[in-house]
Amino acid sequence: MKFCGRSGLAITAAGVGAALLFSVSASHAQSGPFTGFDGAWTGTGTVSLSDGSTERIRCNADYKVAGSGLNLKQALHCASDSYKFDLTSDVTSQGDRISGNWSEASRNIFGNLQGTAGGGQIDVFVEANGFAANLSLRTNGTKQTVQISSKGEIRGVNITMTKG
Repeated sequence: MKFCGRSGLAITAAGVGAALLFSVSASHAQSGPFTGFDGAWTGTGTVSLSDGSTERIRCNADYKVAGSGLNLKQALHCASDSYKFDLTSDVTSQGDRISGNWSEASRNIFGNLQGTAGGGQIDVFVEANGFAANLSLRTNGTKQTVQISSKGEIRGVNITMTKG
């Protein structure tokens, strides 16, 4: 199965949201929401499709933090047995609000994300032309879990990553 069109866009946007959520959560109590997240992260999870099928996904992320922990640049590489994507993003924090832009070069798509961070919970809305998703993240020590939901062909993404 090869993902393209809206389903490829959904996977791409979901991946971006997941990568950004992974980077913001555990450092919330530090001086900036991205402080301490420089470096490499790896993890696995599943993608659930509207037809009820699921597929395993593997991800590697690299984060660069700047501006006293308030700015983040990330690169995310994810793959399953039937697809892969390479994403980049640039995110800024202002208080408990986060916002930013992302792109996926191989599909020539881009979008934005915005949301809030607080109390160990991150809630983000990710969008691009023709796609939108809600993302929720919980952090427990160095383990991070992300749940992404949409009403499109990609119904859900669940990923767990750890810092390498």
